[in-house]
Amino acid sequence: MKSLKYLNKYLFKYKYRLLFGFVFIVLSNIFAVYPAQLIREALDLVEAKLKGIEITDTSFLTEYMDGIPLTKVVLIYGAIVFIAAIIKGAFTFFMRQTIIIMSRLVEYDLKNEVYNHYQDLDASFYKSNNTGDIMNRISEDVTKVRMYLGPGIMYSLNLIVLFIIVVPIMFSISVKLTMYSLIPLPILSIIIYYVSNVINQQSSKVQAKLSDITTLTQETYSGIRIIKSFVKEDYFNKELNKQNENYRSLSMNLVRTNAYFAPTMLLLIGLSTIFTIYIGGQEYIAGNITKGNILEFVIYINMLTWPVTAIGWVSSIIQRASASQERINEFLNTKSKIKNPTDKIEEVKGDIEFNNVSFTYPESGINALKNVSFKVKQGETLAIVGRTGSGKSTVVNLLLRNYDLNEGAILIDNKNIKEINLNHFRENVGYVPQDVFLFSDTIENNIAFGYKNRLPEKEIIEQAAKDAVIYASIKEFDKGFKTRVGERGVTLSGGQKQRISIARAIIKSPKILIFDDCLSAVDTETEDAILNNLKRVMENKTSIIVSHRVSTVRNADKIVVLEEGKMVEFGTHNELLNAKGAYYKMHEKQLMEEARKNDETNQD
Repeated sequence: MKSLKYLNKYLFKYKYRLLFGFVFIVLSNIFAVYPAQLIREALDLVEAKLKGIEITDTSFLTEYMDGIPLTKVVLIYGAIVFIAAIIKGAFTFFMRQTIIIMSRLVEYDLKNEVYNHYQDLDASFYKSNNTGDIMNRISEDVTKVRMYLGPGIMYSLNLIVLFIIVVPIMFSISVKLTMYSLIPLPILSIIIYYVSNVINQQSSKVQAKLSDITTLTQETYSGIRIIKSFVKEDYFNKELNKQNENYRSLSMNLVRTNAYFAPTMLLLIGLSTIFTIYIGGQEYIAGNITKGNILEFVIYINMLTWPVTAIGWVSSIIQRASASQERINEFLNTKSKIKNPTDKIEEVKGDIEFNNVSFTYPESGINALKNVSFKVKQGETLAIVGRTGSGKSTVVNLLLRNYDLNEGAILIDNKNIKEINLNHFRENVGYVPQDVFLFSDTIENNIAFGYKNRLPEKEIIEQAAKDAVIYASIKEFDKGFKTRVGERGVTLSGGQKQRISIARAIIKSPKILIFDDCLSAVDTETEDAILNNLKRVMENKTSIIVSHRVSTVRNADKIVVLEEGKMVEFGTHNELLNAKGAYYKMHEKQLMEEARKNDETNQD
């Protein structure tokens, strides 16, 4: 229960709903108990009238029944019981409207809290945790917590109130009959507790297997082109059949458990009624109670049956909620290593300096950068080249402050990046990632995503598309800019996705623009057009181009060459060619590859 203490702040926030809910629980139980007493009085009154016996045990109602025909007496009692049932139903409705709605409001607040916390966490968190687990904690786990806050609290309070009201009344009538009547109920509660745990475990396995089937199905649909190209339809059909067979087996185990459990529960409930009638009959023969008391006890037992059986169910709910809240707390207690140090807003000009920067990824322990130093002035274009794994993307991650470096310093306009307003800095950076991500939305909205929290004018979107050399391709679509790109842009080619991502960055009019090897899927002609447009768009602004292609970076003002995390060369295109070092070798190798491709094309 320690983990559930975290929810006390929400219970305090909605304390009035909880308080009114408790009041409605008390009132609904009072109007549930009162009809039982009326029925007992009515039965005893009818028996006395038929036998001509004088009624000694009078009540408020029976005092006014003398001289009234028996039929009308029964009808009056029936009408009162009916009215009491309606009032009880009304209070039960209000009870659920307060407590259950409270649980929904807490669920809403808790999901928002978790989601907002996810937004604040840094990149290392998302590398350490898979998306499925992150989604489960905000969906499945929060839902289980809500069950504790709603039905868990409501049925627990209802049980306590009902016991406080009913059990003293039963003992006041007959201690012996009360003891016998209540014997099966604790046994029933214990059985339900243990069986509920078994059912929960089996249900979890069923849900897990269903998740596996859903994942397999989703991957099949998403990768249908790959599956068909490798002729793997039969393999995936067999795999799905195997998963479905496992799901069927687990579901049948759950059905069998429920099949055994339901009759046992009905048996124990029936035993309480049998004990009540049998022992009550003996007590009636002995003259200790009336027939009305026996019927009254039967009603009380039926009233107590569900709350008592709910003990095991509620205990199981609390267990699951505690485990889920512990998982939620684990994430909520995770603090972001990257924090915004200030709310002060200062103009971003675009001067960048890396001063002896070293960095090791915390997740893998890979030493990605080693004493890297360079400077870029406002308005200049810096290119970073190197083989795969040389540390190019790490430079970008550190510049965006997705990670904090281990040694050295990164200066933005001569200020340490750890001391400037991070949110404002990122608002002034246009970033085109290597792994392009497009939202399942229209092309128009994907481009406008980079704008200032609102949809810009059509002309601004079109100009960004023209600068990214994607405008003509978009106009060829039937719906133009209104074309939906599908999940992660699946309906577009690699080059089209990259250019839309470039347009999304350009539309921000950033002070710093970063291309992280994002021109690999476009041809050389389109690449040159994009880079020429970039010169105009980023005039007096800083650009950083990460690439493994020399043709992409030859016009940059400065070029950094990385090898195994170390900066081995720094200079202009011509300076590095004259140095005859790593850049020169890379340049010559790529020229040879292009020449070979041209020869093959000419031969074809």
